[in-house]
Amino acid sequence: MCFSATASFVAGTALSATGAVTLAETKKKSDIPFASLPFLFGIQQFIEGGVWLSFQYGLPYLNQIATYSFMLFAYIFWPVFIPFAVGLLETDSHRKKILYAFQFVGLAVGSYLLYFIVTHPAVSQVVNKSIVYTVPKEYGVFLVGMYLVATCVSCLFSTHRIINLFGVLAVLSLAIAYYFFTASYVSVWCFFAAILSIVVYLYFRDRSIEYVGI
Repeated sequence: MCFSATASFVAGTALSATGAVTLAETKKKSDIPFASLPFLFGIQQFIEGGVWLSFQYGLPYLNQIATYSFMLFAYIFWPVFIPFAVGLLETDSHRKKILYAFQFVGLAVGSYLLYFIVTHPAVSQVVNKSIVYTVPKEYGVFLVGMYLVATCVSCLFSTHRIINLFGVLAVLSLAIAYYFFTASYVSVWCFFAAILSIVVYLYFRDRSIEYVGI
């Protein structure tokens, strides 16, 4: 989490447990990527806990490894993975084709950001009790918009209402994170999104109830 190592590890543990329960609710292989979201967010929180520990104990090597790992999750993995996972759940052929376009956008955004993270030094620092991740490259409004298209707007094109809700809440949480924590909004938003991933559990729980009722 964005406020302390303890908070990060507690959040990581809770999310990992939620992820394990969610994965147990899956019925098909195509369910697994989306069902794994809470577990993956839990891993990301553990990684940020490592960033905090690197500051607490003065461990530059741990800081470098954890910083790059967190940024690879936040900047590259999510825009590629989320539209892919949502697309696998889609049963409507027309919506599925639209989601292919979102997958392409996510892959393009992730590839572009990967290039700059690999070729430029990434730095993390504590500012106002939050972690700020920076690389010497201004991304601009367009790139941020395309990132949101891949990670959030893609969810709105699902035929599943809970996935739509996840997308809406993700956008709202970004707005809140940016307004109150402008410098560290990446870290804060990842925490909010991690908490929102509990919605994923609700999706599979409700679907399991439907299966039982059939």
